[in-house]
Amino acid sequence: MEEIKLIVENDPKSPIAETYRAIRTNLQFAGAGQDLKYICFASSVPGEGKSTTISNMALTLAQDGKKVLLVDCDLRKPVQHKIFGVINQGVTNCLAQGVPFAQVVHPNVFRNLDVLTSGPVPPNPAELIGSEKLNDLLDKAAEDYDYVFIDLPPVLAVTDAALMGNLSDGVVLVVRSGLVSPEEVQEAKKRLQAGHANILGVVLNGVPQQHKGYGYGYYYYDYYDENHEKHHKKRAKSSSHS
Repeated sequence: MEEIKLIVENDPKSPIAETYRAIRTNLQFAGAGQDLKYICFASSVPGEGKSTTISNMALTLAQDGKKVLLVDCDLRKPVQHKIFGVINQGVTNCLAQGVPFAQVVHPNVFRNLDVLTSGPVPPNPAELIGSEKLNDLLDKAAEDYDYVFIDLPPVLAVTDAALMGNLSDGVVLVVRSGLVSPEEVQEAKKRLQAGHANILGVVLNGVPQQHKGYGYGYYYYDYYDENHEKHHKKRAKSSSHS
């Protein structure tokens, strides 16, 4: 599926690119009333399209005039350097070797979009992900960006995703239709929530779209309905006492 890696750039009028823009709108609405700057993208298992989704979402927001930093924190099987065609120097160079952020970040891979790749695969990825050095790196880097998108490893495979999910403002879970069971998705959600992650919603991809000629669709579903319902019940209860 290399041809759709950056479809919002390569085929901006396609149905899939339009759906990414719809997800962008939903994500911006999800941030209404709260600070959503650090947003992680995770999946339950490998192969669900997480890295393709986050790269297109980052580019879509950049096209909307937002300054975006995309960070590849999947330190075991990084792919963002392949998607954007850049040298893989980044996170681990900063954390393990003390290389300054400015020396390894890839600026303006597209207008308004900078990319910090993973760097060389380390022997201790979980320790680096959970380190204060990474927090400091992201905090310092974020000063110049509207959004920091973080590509995480699969939730059920390693503990890294839950660690980072807790430190972000929100997590988007990418689910590929037909690849994972509902039980696996529920378990991934449970692990993220156990780590106090704020789950913003789910991107469901791999859904066949009839009459579209693609067979690779994206749909967005958010978890805010339950929270909104609770909020409205509280308001109604409060009003009844007035």
